[in-house]
Amino acid sequence: MGKVTGFLEIEREQPARRKVKERLQDWFEIYEPFGEEKQREQGARCMDCGVPFCHTGCPVNNLIPDWNDLVYNGRWEAAIRRLHSTNNFPEFTGRICPAPCEAACVLAISQPAVSIKLIERSIVERAWEEGWIHPEPPEHNTGKRVAVVGSGPAGLAAAQQLRRAGHSVTVYEKNDRIGGLLRYGIPNFKLEKRVLDRRIEQMRAEGVTFVTNSNVGVNVSVDTLTGHYDAILLCGGSEQPRNLNIPGRELNGIHFAMEFLPQQNRRCEGDLVDPSIAILAEGKRVVIIGGGDTGADCLGTSLRQRPLSVHQFEIMPRPPEQRAASTPWPLWPLQLRTESSHEEGGIRDWSVNSVKFTGDENGNVKQLHLVRVGPPPSFEPIPGSEFTLDVDLVLLAMGFLGPIRSGMIEQLGLALDNRGNVATKDGYMTSVDGIFAAGDMRRGQSLVVWAISEGRKAAAAIDSYLAAKAEPLAQRHHALA
Repeated sequence: MGKVTGFLEIEREQPARRKVKERLQDWFEIYEPFGEEKQREQGARCMDCGVPFCHTGCPVNNLIPDWNDLVYNGRWEAAIRRLHSTNNFPEFTGRICPAPCEAACVLAISQPAVSIKLIERSIVERAWEEGWIHPEPPEHNTGKRVAVVGSGPAGLAAAQQLRRAGHSVTVYEKNDRIGGLLRYGIPNFKLEKRVLDRRIEQMRAEGVTFVTNSNVGVNVSVDTLTGHYDAILLCGGSEQPRNLNIPGRELNGIHFAMEFLPQQNRRCEGDLVDPSIAILAEGKRVVIIGGGDTGADCLGTSLRQRPLSVHQFEIMPRPPEQRAASTPWPLWPLQLRTESSHEEGGIRDWSVNSVKFTGDENGNVKQLHLVRVGPPPSFEPIPGSEFTLDVDLVLLAMGFLGPIRSGMIEQLGLALDNRGNVATKDGYMTSVDGIFAAGDMRRGQSLVVWAISEGRKAAAAIDSYLAAKAEPLAQRHHALA
């Protein structure tokens, strides 16, 4: 590495977050600028560790030590080339990935890990500023047509790879804007949509066609795709939310997280949300059930809407402050994580189970009845620990159970695995020839970085499939003659 003793001399440092009072007044990203010299210093902390476990910790297998060294040496343009060789959208992962690479960093055995996520974001933002990122259309077209269903991170990554391989690519998106989860699932304070829009414009310039308001299997027939395209890739995500089937669930004011979050993203886009269906935390006592990333997104969004109070409950026990012994390095650690939203307000509580909701005479939720529970897997209620909380709005953020099976999946006759996801063979192909699946629709709810990885691998599999089906070159020349 460029600075052999860097990890001994330089402390881990991260950009400062804007003050809580300031950032709760807007929807902009929360981090302050971080100077170039500090970025290079953080790159210098990367060790000559011999076996870079960060490679395998990263789902896209980023060449992390390579571009850390390039950043330290000021070779930014070479760094973005190395970064793009494994990751189509490092500005997404550099903002919203939880950084399993850092958990696998060799330095993290005894010191704070290298600031990999920060350096990744620094490289790509520098590249945009310098004009090093531009459309890369293919030199030749194969004449093969591929449909990609879903424009989330898996669909976008696959579409860009397939187009650059020379195939004609059309992306179908059921919503009115491109981006899927990135557009309507991730709050703006974590990912401003200008970051997404510039990539979409790059892909359009490369020749990718985007079709919005097109819900395949609903207002777009599956026959339209199967009869027109040489291959189809399904990247529709894991959209079936886990429900909370307890008494009172039918009361007004109880919503899934993905009913709540997209509405605020639409407001940030300048859209008007119909008041009759609007879900707002303003002036309300809010409860979020679920302690994961989606719950944290609901918390940050609720706090910006000025509620009376916010409680976030999780049935699992409170994780330890440091890496649990059950998840030793280089595994992803079980430990308490405090997201930016948790700094901003609200009350978090663990080992709490919801028993029932009760409401008023108009059918609106007014109380949540809870009980403290013991450890998993039984979660036995603790006698005498029952308590009640007044509520006006409940947001269910308990995860997802796979793709929506009605519509496209049923009409295509696709086999499912034992978890209800679309089953695939080696090479990402489903049970139907020429139809592939990738991302959360195939693997279940996961990380954005896994979606990008799956999209890239599925694109490679489709490219090989199309090449195998193509006429041999000699026969093609004979036919042309």
